[in-house]
Amino acid sequence: MRRNAKIVYNLQATGLYEGPLPLSSRHKLSPVPETRAMKPNLPQIKNMSIREQSLDTLREAILSGELKPGQALTEMDLSRQLGVSRAPIREALRILNSEGLVETIPYHGTKVSRLTKDDIEEIYGMRILLESYALERVMAADEPNRFQQLRDMVGEMVSAGDRGDLSAVNALDRDFHDALIDMSGHHLLAAMWQTVAMKVRQVMALVNRRNTDLTRIAHNHLPLLDAMEAGDLAPARDILRAHIATAGDLIAEDWVEPR
Repeated sequence: MRRNAKIVYNLQATGLYEGPLPLSSRHKLSPVPETRAMKPNLPQIKNMSIREQSLDTLREAILSGELKPGQALTEMDLSRQLGVSRAPIREALRILNSEGLVETIPYHGTKVSRLTKDDIEEIYGMRILLESYALERVMAADEPNRFQQLRDMVGEMVSAGDRGDLSAVNALDRDFHDALIDMSGHHLLAAMWQTVAMKVRQVMALVNRRNTDLTRIAHNHLPLLDAMEAGDLAPARDILRAHIATAGDLIAEDWVEPR
């Protein structure tokens, strides 16, 4: 009897049996405690360390063109400007050196890595190859409204240019070309793009700083969008290549390498 009562009780606890418990067991078996939902084991969000904040701030300043190629960087000056000790600055500079964004010369100090004309030609030559291939894949895809995202970005870029917001123009210009790569749906292409993305961003920021007409930067994207939406691959490819090459030539021909 006890065995049967235990079986019935177990079935009732799991919801497989809804009848009454045997009389002999009603006062002998304790109810099963309510099962609580397990809490997910999620890591706590931690504040960024001083080193990480210093690294992000300096990297952003280099990529945005705030710190220019060839500009000297001293731990004392940077620690004073950022309001931190020299230790996180030293570590940040070490990482930036490994990323190729700064160069440290023994007995001469640290400088933002210089961009030569050859560097710019290589960066923009690679841009033409990668973005042209992405363009072909995007235009070949049969997806309605696939260009609307790009059209929206250009609209925002025009607005940012109208209010003289260089930072926003730079960000949207970068987002436009990043989106073109992402829309290609080619993972290897995206990975290759990431290897040159930082240098591309740095050069784009320097180019835009030399362009006093910020709205023109946005309007330069419109002929490309028109050709893409019209389905004209050859003209679109030519416009894209000219758009990239012109930007590269603009900075390369006037570039004076820091001494």
